Amino acid sequence: MHNLRFLLLLLIGAITGCQQDDAATTTKVFTYLALGDSYTIGESVAFEKNFPSQLKDSLQKSIPQSRVDLKIIATTGWTTTNLIDEINDEVFPSNYDLVTLLIGVNNQYQQKPFSLYQTEFPQLVNEAIARAGGDKSRVIVLSIPDYAYTPYGQFTGNGTTISTQLSLYNSFAEQYCQTNGVRFVYITDITQQGLSDPELVAFDGLHPSGKAYKKFVERLVQPAKDILE
Repeated sequence: MHNLRFLLLLLIGAITGCQQDDAATTTKVFTYLALGDSYTIGESVAFEKNFPSQLKDSLQKSIPQSRVDLKIIATTGWTTTNLIDEINDEVFPSNYDLVTLLIGVNNQYQQKPFSLYQTEFPQLVNEAIARAGGDKSRVIVLSIPDYAYTPYGQFTGNGTTISTQLSLYNSFAEQYCQTNGVRFVYITDITQQGLSDPELVAFDGLHPSGKAYKKFVERLVQPAKDILE
């Protein structure tokens, strides 16, 4: 009888220990939505080198027992109008733990009226907030990279104009975010080193490289981690 009781106690202890181990190693699953254009999907770089993928990896490394499920809605050439249309056409959840937004370069590149950006950028920020469960503290907006500091930008002969116009876009976006309590992370200066450090430019001579995106993530990972934790 004593032996049987002893075996039962051992069995109960083993089961309890397993349950505790399972609880201790439970994986935290976070969801991340990245909205944008070529600068988000990563033109001319491997998918795992775009900034959302590198941010996902960095978050998983910095938050113990975590997994980040990433969804990207972005295509090369998209303007604010294109992104709005895609969001309206696609059915997807509205409770993401983290949402990033980087948009506007194609408005400038395609010479759309600046007033269009002034109208549609706020709409997209509100869409990002809606996809974050209505919680603006889960949203991060990135500034637009400056492609004047690339071989392509230099080839156009319009580098000064490009930088001036993009500065106008970024100033509007930053002011809007500050006024409305949305995180804004400035990464434009990283891309403005593209001529002095050619490794920051992808092989197409226009878009950021994986190295540039890594530098984006160095600025994004802490605020993103703060959001998730």
